[in-house]
Amino acid sequence: MSDQPPVILWIRRDLRLTDHAALHEAAASGRPVIPVFIRDHTVDSLGAAPAWRLELGLDTFAKALKDKGLRLVLRAGPAQEVLRGLVEETGADTVWWQRAYDPASVERDTDVKSALREMGLEAKSWPGHLLFEPWSVATQQGDYYKVYSPFWRAVQGREIAEPLPAPARLTAPERWPESDDLSDWALGARMRRGAAVVRAHVSPGESAAQGRLGAFAASGIDGYKTGRNMLAENGTSNLSEYLSLGEISPAQCWHAGLRARQAGKAGAETWLKELVWREFAYHLMWHTPHLLDDNWRRDWNRFPWNEDRRRREVIAWERARTGIPLVDAGLREMYVTGRMHNRARMVVASYLTKHLMCHWKIGLDWFADCLVDWDPAANALGWQWTAGSGPDAAPYFRVFNPLTQAEKFDPDGTYRRRWIAEGQRNPPDTALAYFDAIPERWAISASDPYPEPVVSHEDGRKAALGAYEARDF
Repeated sequence: MSDQPPVILWIRRDLRLTDHAALHEAAASGRPVIPVFIRDHTVDSLGAAPAWRLELGLDTFAKALKDKGLRLVLRAGPAQEVLRGLVEETGADTVWWQRAYDPASVERDTDVKSALREMGLEAKSWPGHLLFEPWSVATQQGDYYKVYSPFWRAVQGREIAEPLPAPARLTAPERWPESDDLSDWALGARMRRGAAVVRAHVSPGESAAQGRLGAFAASGIDGYKTGRNMLAENGTSNLSEYLSLGEISPAQCWHAGLRARQAGKAGAETWLKELVWREFAYHLMWHTPHLLDDNWRRDWNRFPWNEDRRRREVIAWERARTGIPLVDAGLREMYVTGRMHNRARMVVASYLTKHLMCHWKIGLDWFADCLVDWDPAANALGWQWTAGSGPDAAPYFRVFNPLTQAEKFDPDGTYRRRWIAEGQRNPPDTALAYFDAIPERWAISASDPYPEPVVSHEDGRKAALGAYEARDF
């Protein structure tokens, strides 16, 4: 116990004890620490799967704090009002948190910091969700980077501080403020029956994240350069959901990659570049926030994408019944596991935006509802890159051929058989799980015949190229 006023530690997407700058500083102060998570508009706007995954993460993090003698206080409401109330209840004179970078969070945090300081309180934010603060990387002309390759060259040699250890000792307040019950929030309610299916593929928490990073660095990173594209192989790190919720820090990943590179592991450089691609997405979101909800290249506002979300072809895409096996397999993997292989994501996105000529925002919103590793910057950049409307975009004439992509990256069909039951005499449990995960109202069963393509590759590519070449910008 301590007679000093407590520090309110505002927890957001940083559900970890290690490499947590604000927590580390609070522990070093010797003052009581009151961790609080606030269910505000940024939480209530989450899609079904991200909200469900957040609930699991909060529950796991609360247990980790309990082991350190602390509680995770849960409150709902506008962040500024909640924090003001906690200050009055606890006598705290300090509120610390780690930064977020999406526009809604930046606006909220700016207002909160200003209001708290007007009250005479110390309000301070710390880095930790990224390797580099978005405003700290600039071209020689002082502008932000619009292309990935020079961005990578600009940051690859920067010093990244070693990750901070978990605090050895944390001081609890003499009296804890009241807390909501996490189960009453029902953050995962909209997942409905899909939650039970996806749960088998999710291991929340910092301990699981560190275990996965350790296993990947030991045995997976060496073959990452080629293995990351092979759909049926476990060739990726599978750390995206942990990075999204801050159950592991990018610095921890970065230093693991550096050690692997120094040890001569061939895929380490490629993995480091993928970590920096995540940084690039945040760099762009910070400097051009419209990346999240509008065409990054403004002239693409005149492109004639179809925006009818109830169009027959869109419904077929959403339900993984396009008749294109690789596209459907990728979407079904997402419904069963909450994640999708990155190679499949590109093919799935290309099919929607180019073969079906549908606006990328339809896909962006669908992924935001279905992915447990949803990340605002990465999701937006990925969709705009594929569609051609974004920075560093794929050329408009690049239309991923799902047939040749399957031949190259799933040559024996293992990935497609893993996720598509129709037509198989004894489909695997993974393929059958799709029918347990999806809404019953879709009325789809494994005994249904596999559909004919809603749009063939040849017809879709021809129509896409015609539209792209006819554009007036």
